[in-house]
Amino acid sequence: MTQPEMPADAATYRILSGGLARVENVFNLIAAASIMALMLLAVVQIFARTLFNQPIPGFIDITEQAMAVFTFLGIAYCQRVGGHIRMEILLGMLSGRAMWIAEFLGVLVILAVVLALDYGSWFHFYRAWTIGDSTIDINLPTWPSKLLVPVALSLLSLRLVLQLVGYGRLIADPTRMPIDVPVVVDVTETARHEIEETFGDEDDEDEATNENESGKGGAAR
Repeated sequence: MTQPEMPADAATYRILSGGLARVENVFNLIAAASIMALMLLAVVQIFARTLFNQPIPGFIDITEQAMAVFTFLGIAYCQRVGGHIRMEILLGMLSGRAMWIAEFLGVLVILAVVLALDYGSWFHFYRAWTIGDSTIDINLPTWPSKLLVPVALSLLSLRLVLQLVGYGRLIADPTRMPIDVPVVVDVTETARHEIEETFGDEDDEDEATNENESGKGGAAR
């Protein structure tokens, strides 16, 4: 299958978005790995407590600090792929430039909120750093997990800025190809994709079986 040619006007945008995407992928991988590590640690905790009556010291403290990792590090990746929950009832009624303007305004509001949260979370980290804040049980320093929040939100802010640029080029010319921005998909298209994901392999196998049987029938004749 041939890939559609990238428009010349989007070359720089695509390069910047691709570079940011690599960082987002690494952050998302770290978040996924932290979930796996926490699950394995929970299994060890259960066996250690049940069989040996020796729970892992500070398990609750470790879990609390790990929550910042898998909660925030994947947020920019989720925004890029459109994996978050989107209310598209109104957007589904729009098309062309009107839809891209609505998307642009929505992302602009999100960016304002994220920048405010980023500003506040930085001072939350700085306070924990200066006073030497730590957990109650095993005295884990809390500043590393609190530092992850402004870092992850800063990455999300960059992604939102790029999406504003992406929507801006579509507002200027609605005929351009959408690049690295969430696109509204209607109910019929969504259902078709879900059916293909669920039954695609079976349909391919059935089609291959039918072709083999047809080939054998033709050879017999």
